[in-house]
Amino acid sequence: MPTLTIFNSVPSQPTPSNAASPQPDSSHTDRSQAAPSQPPLSQTASSQTGSSKAGSSQTGSSKAGRSRPHRSPQTGLSQTGSSQAGRSPAGASVTGASPAGGGEAERPIPAVLGADLQVPVKGGRLVGYANLDYAASAPCLEPVSAAVTAALPAYSSVHRGAGYASQLTTARYEQARHTVRAFAGARPDDAVIFTRNTTDATNLLAGCLPEGTTTVVFDTEHHASLLPWKKSVRLAPPAFPGEAVRAADQALAAIDGPKLLVVTAASNVTGELWPIAALAHIAHRHGARILVDAAQYVPHRRLNLTALDLDYVAFSGHKLYAPFGAGVLIGRRDWLTDGEPYLKGGGAVRSVGDTTEWHDDPEPRHEAGTPNVLGAIALAAACDALTATGWTALVHEEERLIARLRSGLAAIEGVHELSLWGDDHPRVGIVSFTVSGYTAREVAEILSSEYGIGVRDGKFCAHPFLQHLLGKSDGGCDDDTASAVRASIGIGTTDAHVDRLLEALRNLTTR
Repeated sequence: MPTLTIFNSVPSQPTPSNAASPQPDSSHTDRSQAAPSQPPLSQTASSQTGSSKAGSSQTGSSKAGRSRPHRSPQTGLSQTGSSQAGRSPAGASVTGASPAGGGEAERPIPAVLGADLQVPVKGGRLVGYANLDYAASAPCLEPVSAAVTAALPAYSSVHRGAGYASQLTTARYEQARHTVRAFAGARPDDAVIFTRNTTDATNLLAGCLPEGTTTVVFDTEHHASLLPWKKSVRLAPPAFPGEAVRAADQALAAIDGPKLLVVTAASNVTGELWPIAALAHIAHRHGARILVDAAQYVPHRRLNLTALDLDYVAFSGHKLYAPFGAGVLIGRRDWLTDGEPYLKGGGAVRSVGDTTEWHDDPEPRHEAGTPNVLGAIALAAACDALTATGWTALVHEEERLIARLRSGLAAIEGVHELSLWGDDHPRVGIVSFTVSGYTAREVAEILSSEYGIGVRDGKFCAHPFLQHLLGKSDGGCDDDTASAVRASIGIGTTDAHVDRLLEALRNLTTR
C-alpha cells in the first residue's frame, strides 16, 4: 500500500495517476488501518509536553503542549480571506510555543474570517462589526477554512472505498481523530467519538451509562449537562469553590451503585473556572466517574485530560473556531463499548443477518452512517492552530482584554456584572451583566442597531443558574426580567471592540 501523506493545514493535492490505488479497509473493524503509515503529525511531540499539573490548568497558566510549527494557508485560496483586521493586537505576532531544538519563536495569532465585516446601523451608516458573542459560536479561523478548502477536491466516502480519494479522505478523518486526542491530552486508549456538538456528546454518554447510574449535577450547568440523565441528583449553586467540592463529596457518598459527576470546566454564563481536578479526585474517591463539559474551556485554556484525571470530556467545534458541525466525546471505552449504539445503521455493525453483531470498538459503534468528515477536519485544524500559536500568548491577550472590559463595566453606574464566586475568581473571556432600567433584549437590540455590536441576551441555556444569579424564583422563558446580556471575547477581539461596548453602555445609562 502506498503511503498517503496527510497534512493538517493545507495539503498538496494528491496525484492518483502516479500511484497505485490503495487497498480499501473493507472490514471496517480497525479504522487505524486506513491511517497513514507514518506517525500522525499531531503525535510527533508528546501531548504531555509542557502540561500543567492536575488542577493547575484552572489558573490559565498552562503552556502549549506541542511545538509543531503552524502551517500558513497557501496563497491563492480566496475562500480563506486575507484581511489581517482580526489579529489581536493589530498587526501582531506573539511569543508562542518553542520550536523543536530552540528557544521561543514568534507565532502570529491566526486571523478569523469576517474580521472586516461591515454591518448597517441607524442612519444608514456601515460600521465594522464588533463581534462580542464568541461564547455562542466563534468565527472561523483562517487556517480552519484553508484546511477544509484543501480537503474538498479529494472529498469522498470514508472507511469503505477502494478509490484513492476515499482512502485519502479516510486517512484525513482518522488523522483528525489523532489530532483531537493529542489536543485534549487524552490517554492512548481513550475513545474519541465525533459528534455534532457538546449536547450531542453528553446525550451519547447518557445512553451508555450502566443500568441504575445516578448522575450528580449542579444547577449551574448548561442544559446540555443538566437534562440528558435518567436519574440525577441536582445540587444547589455553591457559594464558593470549596463548597462545590464538599457538596459533591456528600452527594456521591450517599449514592449506591454506579455514579457520574457532571460539571463544567468554565461557566457559559459567568466564565468562572471550576475546580475540576479537585472534583475529579472526589469522584474517584467514591468510585464515581466524572464528565467535564469543556465547551467554554478549550477555546481559552489548554486542556489535559490525563493530568486532570478526567474520565470524559465533551466540546464543540463551533465554539473552537471550527463552525462546521462537529463536536467530540473523549473518554474511557468500557461504558461506551457496552452502551447501545447511539445511531443504528451502516458502519456501526460488523454483520447483519438473523442477528446483528455490533462493533465493540466505540468509535465506529457510535458513528453510524457517513460522518461529518469536513467537520472533523475543521475541528482538528483549529486544535492545531491554537496549539501552534501557543497558549501562553493566547491566555495573556485574553486576560488583558477581559480585564479591560470588566474594569470598564465596573465603572458604569447601573451596570451589574453577574458572578457566582466574586470578582477575583479566575475566569475565561465571558462576562454577563444587567443594565438598570432595560431588559436584556432591549440592551442587545440597541447595541446592534446603533453601534454594530453583537452580544447575546437571554438565559444562555442555563435557566436555573440565571434564576439564582438574578434572585428570581420563576424566570420562565417569557420573563424578560430573568435574563442578562453576555459579552464574550476571543481571537479577533480588539481593544476598539471592548471600548465601543463600554462607550455604548455609558451612553445608554445616561439617556
